[in-house]
Amino acid sequence: MAKRLLVLAFLSTPVLAQDKPPLLSEPVVAALAAELSGDRALETIVEISKNHRTRGSRPFRRAADYIVAKAREAGLEDAQVEQFPADGKIFYGTQRSRLPWDAELAELWEVKAGGRRDLITSWANQPMSLAQDSESGDVTAELVDVGAGTSESDYAGKNVRGKLLLVSSQPGSVVPLGVTKHGASGIVSYAQNQRTAWWGEDVDLVRWGHLETFEPTKTFGIMVSPRVARGFRDRIGKGERVTLQAHVRAGQRPGFTEIATALIRGADPVLSREEIVFSCHLDHPKPGANDNASGCAANLEVAVTLAKLIRDGKIPRPARSIRFVWPPEIEGTVTILNAKPEWAKHVKAVVHMDMVGGGPESKAVFHVSSGPGSLPSFVYDVGHAFGAFVNDQTLQYASTGNAKYPLVAAKGGKEPLMAVLDEFELGSDHLVYTDASWGIPAIYLHDWPDRYIHTTADTPDKIDPSKLERAAFIGGATGYFLASMSVKDVPGIRHAVQAGALRRAARVHERMEGLAQGEADNLESFSRHYETDVSTSVNMVLSMPDDAATALPVRATTVRVGGDSALVFARNPQLRGPMSVFGYDYLSDKLGPARASALRLLSYNGLRGSGGEYAYEVLNLARAPRRAMDIRDYVSAMYGPVPLDVVVEYLRALEEIGVVTRVAP
Repeated sequence: MAKRLLVLAFLSTPVLAQDKPPLLSEPVVAALAAELSGDRALETIVEISKNHRTRGSRPFRRAADYIVAKAREAGLEDAQVEQFPADGKIFYGTQRSRLPWDAELAELWEVKAGGRRDLITSWANQPMSLAQDSESGDVTAELVDVGAGTSESDYAGKNVRGKLLLVSSQPGSVVPLGVTKHGASGIVSYAQNQRTAWWGEDVDLVRWGHLETFEPTKTFGIMVSPRVARGFRDRIGKGERVTLQAHVRAGQRPGFTEIATALIRGADPVLSREEIVFSCHLDHPKPGANDNASGCAANLEVAVTLAKLIRDGKIPRPARSIRFVWPPEIEGTVTILNAKPEWAKHVKAVVHMDMVGGGPESKAVFHVSSGPGSLPSFVYDVGHAFGAFVNDQTLQYASTGNAKYPLVAAKGGKEPLMAVLDEFELGSDHLVYTDASWGIPAIYLHDWPDRYIHTTADTPDKIDPSKLERAAFIGGATGYFLASMSVKDVPGIRHAVQAGALRRAARVHERMEGLAQGEADNLESFSRHYETDVSTSVNMVLSMPDDAATALPVRATTVRVGGDSALVFARNPQLRGPMSVFGYDYLSDKLGPARASALRLLSYNGLRGSGGEYAYEVLNLARAPRRAMDIRDYVSAMYGPVPLDVVVEYLRALEEIGVVTRVAP
């Protein structure tokens, strides 16, 4: 206890501003800081956000071609758009390939007395008004308010056959009852996803809607704002008949999952085969400025900057190669890692950027997040070291008007960054790399919350170029260091790891409070193993074996070894990827939606995590054969105590569909 109190006292002691950067030399840091441009990155966002970037679509390809052209212009190698067949049948690990989707037209009119029509919304003016994966249709029909539209009680006493449904739910969740069973002809939705503290403030925002990609019943969904929906509801509630006319030309087609890539080749003849990857996701409905044109632009800015500095001789070419990728979110990453296993084997670390430019109006909070508890690595401490440095420099600048590296863009703000140096979070492509199928450490740079995420107001004018520049610096410095590091850098890495260990020790101390003694002991044991593995990971990466991923040890359970606690599970190495990917859920498809949704782990709420986090880590921990009790103990340390039977139920379900196997103890 005394040691833990000492740690807390150390962390709470004010620290004087440090101008000396971590890990990289002063000339390298100075060159990066001088060349990176948030204003230039914002120009990229403006161009990308002109495109409605749904997977495999023509606008997506235009955005990808723009990035490739800029990468080639900057002198990067292998700048191209790679294609992987997507026909709705091919599987890439746990990702069922999704047919590309394009839209040409969508209009919603109200038909008034005398045949007069008033335009409500259109694809031409607002592409987000058409729900993704809608199919073509021409319907003139009465609008019926069915509330959520997801339960039988919503349809009681209402004849909706051939009519349009006004719903508060995502269109995809309404189709089985509203369209397939009750015969409605289409959906008008005002669904409000991503409910942050600000989500209800602007009733004129239209939010991203979607149907289910593999739903056999084909229909369309048109998205309207809460204000428009409220007007319809009030009129219908007063007994007025509202007639709407919808025209939609859209649909799926066989094509490709397309991924833009570019390369800075490493200098070392051997180590250049290894790669550090800069990742993001290019797809999003127009405009999608912060989500995620910002991450794509920061990715490109790092690529262009590093290439120029190396070409000009201002920084050394790194020993390892640096790969930049711009895929569709999650599904593209699962696809390329499965389609190119030899390449995946040589990826040693990832810097992932998804929403990194939100300005003050967006209320965005910036995070530098580490990888999952099942994958200890010093890589996260490297990212946090650069994040802490930028926090310090930008706070010093905002407070005094003077700092060596303020990282302020000409058209950007001067506020301090105040990045949260955070633990693992789900939500983007980084979770694919860190999945135990590949076990590649990744840091995740992202804004959360964001006031305008998934809305028509996520526009370039909400972006802060200084924020972009700072995110690009943190990511660029981290990736460049990892690509360049050698044995001489071990002392600096150890220092970063020690700082990270202090932060983690403080969190463990706080979480001990209120835990039963057995759970507290379990948390302390997990923490001890984790720190050991972080230290070991330094040597593993520097020696560069074929598989540099670390793993928590298989523990010898000394208590509770009977019954289910003694069962040993191991992951099927032939099936790669997380269970829930993008637009497709492997577990639900193979086990059945009803049975999958009944699994208690998926809806379990712990002290720090919920069902998704628990399920993700349970599967990761089965990478090596492990007792069910060990798996329970590890996820309990990560997210809070969970009953053994809840974990075993999930593992048995995975066993039933061939994701894990049971092995002899």
